[in-house]
Amino acid sequence: MKIRHINYALIAITVLSASCLLASGFVANQLLSHKSSELSQLKAQSQVVSDLQATLKKNRSDLIKYKELNEIAKAVVPQDKNQAQTVGEIVKIAEESGISQLSSITFPASTLGGVGASSSGGLTQVTPVKGINGVFLLPITITQDSAHAIKYSQFITFLSKLENNRRTAQVSSISIQPDSKNPSLISFNLTVNEYIKP
Repeated sequence: MKIRHINYALIAITVLSASCLLASGFVANQLLSHKSSELSQLKAQSQVVSDLQATLKKNRSDLIKYKELNEIAKAVVPQDKNQAQTVGEIVKIAEESGISQLSSITFPASTLGGVGASSSGGLTQVTPVKGINGVFLLPITITQDSAHAIKYSQFITFLSKLENNRRTAQVSSISIQPDSKNPSLISFNLTVNEYIKP
């Protein structure tokens, strides 16, 4: 009987050992799976940080590379829509072209302080330029009526000087009307675009 009891005891110990071995294997597997998941997340985070560092290095080199271009853009494109200065420059250009008096210089109506104010960062009268972030367009209408008709050559000189001016570098539309009594004189209506990068 004693041998039978010893045999049962050995079988019980073997079953218990096998159960413990299986349980420890299951626990070890769960622990390794959890650690593997954590490791994968850490590797992903490390890759994201590495990509961000590479992007920052590239952006830093781009800032250095394009610093001069940015300074040129700031010098060329006005930082504000100073209408008084713009009118002054247009009047000066007209005088240099032999035009003693322009009939009118008008800007779009302002919505400043009104309902539905502009979404252009507080700027009114302007529209964003497509494809160039932060640059806005302000159309200016210049009129010379028939009571103050000018020579065609003066008009051409005026146009040339407008297009070489930093504030009024693009003429977008022109309408010319010859004087009925003296065809060598003309009146005109033109729209000039001013670009602003506040």
